Amino acid sequence: MTESSTRPLTRAGNHADDSAYGGQKFDVEKINKVSDDDIAPELQLNRKGVGSWFSAGYHMGTTIAVPAAILPLPYAFSQLSWGPAIIALLCGTCTTYYSSWLLAGLFNWNGQTYYRYRDLVKSIFGRRGFYAATFFQQIASLGNNLAIAIVAGQSMKALYLTYNPDGDSFKLPYCIIVFGFFQFIMSQLPDLHSLRFINALSNICTLVFSTIAIGMSIHNGHQLDRTTINYEVPGSLTTKIMGVFLALGSIAFAFGDTILPEIQATVKEPAILNMRKGITMAYCLISSTYFTVAISGYWAFGQTVLPYLLNNLTTPTWPVTIANIAAIIQITGCYQVYCRPTYEYFEMKFCDVRQSRLSKRNLFARFCITLVYNVIITFLAALIPFFGDFVALVGAIGFIPMDFLLPIIMWLKVRRPHRWWAWTANITIIVFYSIVAVCACVGAIRQIHIDVGTYKVFADLA
Repeated sequence: MTESSTRPLTRAGNHADDSAYGGQKFDVEKINKVSDDDIAPELQLNRKGVGSWFSAGYHMGTTIAVPAAILPLPYAFSQLSWGPAIIALLCGTCTTYYSSWLLAGLFNWNGQTYYRYRDLVKSIFGRRGFYAATFFQQIASLGNNLAIAIVAGQSMKALYLTYNPDGDSFKLPYCIIVFGFFQFIMSQLPDLHSLRFINALSNICTLVFSTIAIGMSIHNGHQLDRTTINYEVPGSLTTKIMGVFLALGSIAFAFGDTILPEIQATVKEPAILNMRKGITMAYCLISSTYFTVAISGYWAFGQTVLPYLLNNLTTPTWPVTIANIAAIIQITGCYQVYCRPTYEYFEMKFCDVRQSRLSKRNLFARFCITLVYNVIITFLAALIPFFGDFVALVGAIGFIPMDFLLPIIMWLKVRRPHRWWAWTANITIIVFYSIVAVCACVGAIRQIHIDVGTYKVFADLA
């Protein structure tokens, strides 16, 4: 029996010597120089998991299959055309399912159990890996919540205009502020596990707004003169190339999930098996909604499809109302899941971890942390509400590194496969999506520059 099989599983950071695992020390530096045993139990992220594989599945489904990910897909198709768009979406689905599967298997790769993505990365790549993972995770978290705050505002404004078509008093920035205030209230829930019922509801809402989007796209599409629907990508060669870059970033955003180890921390043993079951469940939801929404939306409207599909759907009004309400509910769950790593990071810095979460000092610290976070997100979302551009940018610099590349790179370093084809296949994925990340970033920055020159700040966009 090997040493790794006999060594007890422990909290990440409690062992200083890991020389048996590659000749490196993998001690995780404690943020406040306080051992885990000194931390009040309810403030520990790395407590024993109690959730089922089913709860892991709907946590993951909530973070990935969101309106901000699904409903821009028809627009991404319009920048790529039929064949390349379907291939790009299929590649994204297969690659992230594969990388998530690998990442779940690294949960206790060296005998220790890692409950945070950044700690897992540090155990393999050291201090620089820790800071890089923290940076990319926070970029993805903040960028995702910025994008979905804009989407929530658009859905709220669409509800307002549905029943007040001539009204102009409830502008998009006001809608975003209302959503931000509600998220601040929701942020007082203590941890990720406390969101399990909200996230279960969020997954139901995903099916609701996706089904309505599919049905109404087909309905509206049949009402249009099909001879007027054009699927040819318009514009100059430069415009087409930049549109492809933007579309690839949007598709990458659609598979964003930078908190898989944090979700896995909520799952009971056997954590790896249960997490992989949850991943499979989540990807059943993802594949059943992404392809159907993308194909039906692009078929219905062609090159006239908008960056947010619900804005194309007009009649009848009652399904549009239900779809927008479902989108807002789903976004609420997703927003809360993505803000948790940021909250946890700053709580470990500013809370007294030896005291209960309900102590006056820690309640005040959490109040301030959640207030500042939500004020920043709300202000930026209202300031420059260019939804489609931010989707592509966050996909490029946040989700591609954390979801497409890093799990595969870590797996290669830890497992060191002996078969040449395994190395070749994985290196090909890494090189390809590294190029995609650079291209998508260029396309998104260019489009943001164009939109900033076109619109005013705090624009009241549809």
